[in-house]
Amino acid sequence: MLEAHDVFKVYDTRGVETRALDGVSLEIEAGEFTALAGPSGSGKTTLLNLFGALDSATSGSIRLDGQELSELKPAELAHLRLHQLGFVFQAYNLIPVLTARENVEFVMELQGIPAAERRERSLAVLAEVGLADLEAKRPLEMSGGQQQRVAVARAIVTNPRLVLADEPTANLDSHTAERLLDLMEEMNREHGVTFLFSTHDPMVIEKARRVVRLRDGRIFADEARAA
Repeated sequence: MLEAHDVFKVYDTRGVETRALDGVSLEIEAGEFTALAGPSGSGKTTLLNLFGALDSATSGSIRLDGQELSELKPAELAHLRLHQLGFVFQAYNLIPVLTARENVEFVMELQGIPAAERRERSLAVLAEVGLADLEAKRPLEMSGGQQQRVAVARAIVTNPRLVLADEPTANLDSHTAERLLDLMEEMNREHGVTFLFSTHDPMVIEKARRVVRLRDGRIFADEARAA
């Protein structure tokens, strides 16, 4: 489903080059439940952003379903992100003026889903992440952990083929984190949704069926586990 081949990503900050990815090659099959693990600065988030067509590689190849992402036009990339991918960002990226329910509905509205269906689906997924009573709250009226759960709800409500989650449990207590991971695992097993996480969290690493470990922009271990 996803392929990275000999990928380099170099950032230039005032003439100082930082190599975030250093020749990474990786394949992710459809239906995987995989964690990218490693310390801060290891390249986890950079790789997620490249797979999600949010950034482009300095060199190398990134493919989704055999399509070379660098060959797609901006409108084609936007369509791909809207209809096939779900994102959980470390910084939440919620829209401040919208309520929790409206934030969850936002992607469905862009997809053209009717209002009644949007409302029904958004309320159902907010209940699943434990926020049924906060649907009318705006982001600034919620804790960091509650905002994180809204972000997860928004990512999964459209049943995307692939969810890219950057530190999805970073601001959650262990009970809430476990509940969300169980929900994602259920979507993975029952609906075939592919999940790729970046994480420091031992709980996420323990639940993952494959762990790819990065350090200094390189993969140094790739561990598959029994399903």
